Amino acid sequence: MPVAIKRIYDEADPADGTRILIDRLWPRGLSKQKAGFDLWMKDVAPSSALRKWFDHKPERWPEFQARYREELQGNPALEDLRERAEAGTVTLLYGARNREFNHAAVLADVLKDGT
Repeated sequence: MPVAIKRIYDEADPADGTRILIDRLWPRGLSKQKAGFDLWMKDVAPSSALRKWFDHKPERWPEFQARYREELQGNPALEDLRERAEAGTVTLLYGARNREFNHAAVLADVLKDGT
């Protein structure tokens, strides 16, 4: 199951496969024409409360991962995303500046691990 992650501000590439925006909020300063994605799946993003709590603080990363994985359990949107990933290459697009500590990394692991 080929799953990649990429900032939505990065240039699109044909190797990206299906490009799926996985943020609950629209990325700042980006027009819909420049966004270049195939699907917007808001429902797989962390809840607003969890996103605000995390605030991309590295010291909260382990707890964020656990809480986000909990939120994903039984989420029908995750199952839809999993089916899309099984059908072909998908690239999960996110708007966060931090390329290491972001929800896309957690979601990609969940898809790859099957958890």
